[in-house]
Amino acid sequence: MERLVTTAQAAQILGLSLQGVHYRIRKNQLKSIKKAGKTYVYISEYVDDKAEAKVELKESTKSTFEDVINVKNEQIDILKKSIKWMRKQYSSEIHRLEKNQKRIISVFNREIELLQSAFNEMRSIYKQPQVAQSIHKEEVVSGDIEVEKEELKEKFISLQEFTLYLKKHHKNEKDIKLIIFKAIQKQDSRFIYNRKDKKLLILNEDFSDLI
Repeated sequence: MERLVTTAQAAQILGLSLQGVHYRIRKNQLKSIKKAGKTYVYISEYVDDKAEAKVELKESTKSTFEDVINVKNEQIDILKKSIKWMRKQYSSEIHRLEKNQKRIISVFNREIELLQSAFNEMRSIYKQPQVAQSIHKEEVVSGDIEVEKEELKEKFISLQEFTLYLKKHHKNEKDIKLIIFKAIQKQDSRFIYNRKDKKLLILNEDFSDLI
């Protein structure tokens, strides 16, 4: 069965523009009739109303978008709660670490104080013996220096003593200087000459070969 509708209604039912409906009428693709100066179109009752379908599709699409938005909102709420929980946990952990750090520093400070106290006590115990030992060392060193001085006196003779010895054997000043000069040149072990300080040491030995 067919129903008679206006061109505007036909366009809405068929999902076409008004020009599209008139185009199909001219091409005899749609049956039409004119009444009182208006054009009416025959439409089968089994043809679905495209406008209604569009509305349904629109509503369906809108419903789908709303569902997606609701799901996203739920996810955002979950993420916000997770972030809030993580911040709380982070703050709690930072507080715990700071508390432990203060406790560890306090323990270290006490250990340092105990070590310092023990060190001072040990130093006070050993201070007197070390002073006495130091005095004893100074006395020993002083005694050793005196002994060494005596040994040096016996080991070496002065230039004046050497000169008197040669003069007793009829050597003049010129001869004595020449003897000493030649002995140093030959690196005679009895004559020790320090070129830097220009000092001469003469061992207390036999000089009969120089007479």
